Amino acid sequence: MTYTPSAGEIFPATENILTKGASKRRTATRVLAVDDEPAALKLLALILSPPGFHCVTAKNGEEAVVTLQSQRFDVVISDLRMPGIDGMELLAEARRHHPHVAFLIVTGNDDVEVGVQAMRSGADDYLVKPLLDCVVIASLERSLRKRQLERQVENYRQHLETMVEERTGQLRAALQQVERSYEHTLQALGTAIDLRDDETAGHSRRVCCYSLEIASAIRLSDLQLSNIARGAYLHDIGKLGIPDSILLKPGPLTPGERERMQQHVRIGFDIVKGIPFLADAAEILLTHHERFDGSGYPRGLKKDEIPIGGKIFAVADAFDAITTDRPYRRASSFESARETIRRLAGSQFDPQVVDVFLNVPKDTWPTIAQNPRLVTGLPAKLLNGQAFLDLP
Repeated sequence: MTYTPSAGEIFPATENILTKGASKRRTATRVLAVDDEPAALKLLALILSPPGFHCVTAKNGEEAVVTLQSQRFDVVISDLRMPGIDGMELLAEARRHHPHVAFLIVTGNDDVEVGVQAMRSGADDYLVKPLLDCVVIASLERSLRKRQLERQVENYRQHLETMVEERTGQLRAALQQVERSYEHTLQALGTAIDLRDDETAGHSRRVCCYSLEIASAIRLSDLQLSNIARGAYLHDIGKLGIPDSILLKPGPLTPGERERMQQHVRIGFDIVKGIPFLADAAEILLTHHERFDGSGYPRGLKKDEIPIGGKIFAVADAFDAITTDRPYRRASSFESARETIRRLAGSQFDPQVVDVFLNVPKDTWPTIAQNPRLVTGLPAKLLNGQAFLDLP
């Protein structure tokens, strides 16, 4: 009967290390030892013996690759210089397909610099021949701890990313809810304006969509479109501060009454400017009665002094006024309104905005007038209501 000594008998200094390491691990650490020298493999197998370790050996790099594909390992200990697939090539292969496996390179005295280079290439440590049991165990345990920490960090990072995604989704949902609340507020204000003046019911909704059609053809940004939509929809909110005797008067206004009526621009601007999500839209309320030649009110702005939103809205507002019934006159045709706006280009309206307006297909305007939801050529997020086109 052949007697086989234990690793503790051959390497007494290692026995306590093995016992201590085994007590910390519930299962034996699986190690793949790779070396073309049989004596070196036998030594590693003795150092890495049960119960702390389960060591599988491979006599070359090719055999190691096959073994890695068929079995799971915690650590690979590979000689650097081997025929065929050497240690550096095996390291690259392991990092590609088994990134969480600890990898130790074994070098000779003359290969220390190469061992350092191997660590830069992804090895966890290097060992120098002749191998000492305590050094092998210490290096292996250190590499395992390093890999465990890396996995913990990676798991934490992934968990953190999941948490961030969840929080981002919750925040996005909350913001959407806030935005919907804003839009509902706008719709309520627009309805209040229309109810105040039955003769122009639906006017705010139509001019909003007319303005967006023109602004879209000019290719303004989504933010500009959103501000124009909000400003156009609320442009007459200042009329809530005008007495019914003036607002609903069927005949011509006196000079004093006209001056009072014109105050609705300032009243509306003062109402809206203090509301954060409407602040950028407030300029339309203030400038929608300015004229290109400077003859408008309240500040007599002209040409480029008038913001683009005000210029666009002026055309949309006039177009709707001409094509709808008013207490003092009957509506004109869409074609007649187009010709009127063409004639007033350069005086009341910006010529460039008028050109864009006239280039929109003629049948677009009656289609919008009949159903203001049917606004073409706009970004999807405006059309689905996220930026205020989901009108009642």
